[in-house]
Amino acid sequence: MGVPFEALIPYAIMLGMFGVSGGAVSGLRYWQFEKNRGRHGLDTWDTNMMERDRRLTGSIYGQRDDSIAPKIFALNSAWRLEKRMF
Repeated sequence: MGVPFEALIPYAIMLGMFGVSGGAVSGLRYWQFEKNRGRHGLDTWDTNMMERDRRLTGSIYGQRDDSIAPKIFALNSAWRLEKRMF
């Protein structure tokens, strides 16, 4: 005796919803990371380079290949200011 096709409909719905949600998450990550792959296992060097890229281009995922930084780069410093104690 075969399995009636009515029993396969919920499985098809679940499989379809998993596919739709996975595609939506993938699309959102693609849009969030500005068409780049996500970064994993970041160390101090990577975070400093991401901060430098943000100051150069305005985005942590944007990069420049100019050998000389723009003049505005001299004005935005990477030094962090400490909060005053008093």
